[in-house]
Amino acid sequence: MPQLTEIILETPEDTEQAGWRLANRLRPGDSIYLDGDLGAGKTTLVRGLLHRLGHVGAVKSPTYTLMEQYVMKDLEVCHFDLYRIADPEELEFAGIRDYIGSSTVNLIEWSVKGAGFLPAPDVQIDLEATGKARRLVARACTPRGQELLSDL
Repeated sequence: MPQLTEIILETPEDTEQAGWRLANRLRPGDSIYLDGDLGAGKTTLVRGLLHRLGHVGAVKSPTYTLMEQYVMKDLEVCHFDLYRIADPEELEFAGIRDYIGSSTVNLIEWSVKGAGFLPAPDVQIDLEATGKARRLVARACTPRGQELLSDL
């Protein structure tokens, strides 16, 4: 049975802290899907995660570039945003398979746009705006995903 974790995030800082906690157990090969409407907090969560891993500097949504790659001391993270993808086959032409793999952590926003093409995630995170707060629902999709959610 999948593990579900639900958290109400009152502020953007709370959302970054959730990313910070999620980063604690990341290792190469982990895959996390992040879905939710525009402005739901997906990139804010990724920002917290990347800062926890040691990235210094801005973290922007890769809406127009499709992917941002972050290389830290012990870990490489590929942050994808599939918002502009109209057909999952576009991912093949973009060369996404060159980046998704066992040597990187893959964070994929708007994963529903890549349905049927992307490998299964370890964790599926859905974010929803509820007034000024955000509702985060995280589901472990694999035993590895259960480990990742243990600190959330």
